[in-house]
Amino acid sequence: MSCSHSNDLVGDGSWIGWFLGIKGNDFLCRVPTDYIEDKFNLTGLEFFSQTLDLVLEPEFEIPGWDNTVDTSDAEQLYGMIHARYILTARGVEDMCLKYERGDFGSCPRVFCKGQRTLPVGLSDQWNQSHVKIYCPRCQDIFQPRSRCGLLDGAMFGTGFPHMFFMQLPSMRPHPPKEKYVARLYGFKIHKQALMPYEPAEVLPKNHGSSTSKSTFLASTNPMTLPNPSRRSIRGLNV
Repeated sequence: MSCSHSNDLVGDGSWIGWFLGIKGNDFLCRVPTDYIEDKFNLTGLEFFSQTLDLVLEPEFEIPGWDNTVDTSDAEQLYGMIHARYILTARGVEDMCLKYERGDFGSCPRVFCKGQRTLPVGLSDQWNQSHVKIYCPRCQDIFQPRSRCGLLDGAMFGTGFPHMFFMQLPSMRPHPPKEKYVARLYGFKIHKQALMPYEPAEVLPKNHGSSTSKSTFLASTNPMTLPNPSRRSIRGLNV
């Protein structure tokens, strides 16, 4: 399945267009205003009405607008709304187009052979970690190579890549068939030789074991020495 359209309209004068046009925000897609205006989609988010008004501002980049206003709250609100939107069918389709264009980068592993990646967060809470990229082939995460790596991971959430491939299962790649094998002079190296070195535990010099002490005491105790005059006859001591 391929994706047919995109809602990415930057440079339209709106606050969203301005925000998406900032270098380093290329991982983000455009959330439709009708989705943001639906109060149901904002359930559980804490924000001021002025912040929402700024996000929905259609004429942010016109002469006379105070561009020195602090937009950090609006960026956080848009990011949290963005994390919800990309889990919807419309959001997955918008992100699919960016995925097919390779906007999110590729996996750095050699045997993944340039597999395209998807953004993912390590937490659903704001200001916990930066965004990572998830490779669906090796199913591992990596640090983005672009400035987009400074985006908050909560803008994408922890479940986006998995929802993406649940809705688009035909796009899920097969795991790599090849695997790196460590060799030396052409011979495969045993796994034990690749383990970290762990020094043996050394006992203190001034403290002997209880077993050695008890053995020494038993050997020097005359009461425990064998009596040469005692003989055993047919299993009986005489």
